[in-house]
Amino acid sequence: MNNNGKIYVVGIGPGDVEHLTGKAIEVIKESDVVIGYKTYINLIKGLLVGKEVYSLGMKKEILRCQISLDHASDGKKVALISSGDAGVYGMAGIMLQLKEQKNSNIPVEVIPGITAASAAASILGAPLTHDFAVISLSDLLTDWDLIKKRIELAAMGDFVICFYNPKSKARSHQIEDAKEIIFKYRAASTPVGIVKNAKRKDEEVYVTDLEHMLDYPIDMVTVIVVGNSCSYAKDGFIITPRGYSI
Repeated sequence: MNNNGKIYVVGIGPGDVEHLTGKAIEVIKESDVVIGYKTYINLIKGLLVGKEVYSLGMKKEILRCQISLDHASDGKKVALISSGDAGVYGMAGIMLQLKEQKNSNIPVEVIPGITAASAAASILGAPLTHDFAVISLSDLLTDWDLIKKRIELAAMGDFVICFYNPKSKARSHQIEDAKEIIFKYRAASTPVGIVKNAKRKDEEVYVTDLEHMLDYPIDMVTVIVVGNSCSYAKDGFIITPRGYSI
């Protein structure tokens, strides 16, 4: 067996090449095989000329990792693509767990990328400049009661809260429940930023408040940022003071 195989788990950030890190571009270019969810593969297709590409649908995460391991075992360099940062709700954990389960000695390197929270925050101004929590509202892999507990504690602790996966066609009550939980601890005027397709061509941005946040379009490619008790909106931006005397 060729021992030169390696797996790069690559965070591609929001997806546009201008927001990939130099290291991410470098390892994608040097890889023989590129594997990922079809939407993310399409975002970087300009980098994939001449490569063996596997473009898979949703709920194929484990299969993507298995294909990566198989090709790396054959001595190939593999780029396993993840949106945002591969270690934040991404492919890094699954890949490392599978490597452990298979008792593989194939080297795995995680390449960081811009997270959805960071991308959305940059558009909204400075909502995350103090302590914040990131919570996925998808209950596909996590029990909803546990997610509600996390929202409750984050709201109670006055964290800025960033929601991923807030709503889908089959799942709409979670963001409504989240709003009601936060309402127990925060004023109706608390600023809320809603960013859809952050840093992509179909980007949409809304700055509103806790009372009216559900009046805006929300889906699975939307990031919602709910300010803390000190956050405020000004000139289309949301600012969360760190505490400096200015």
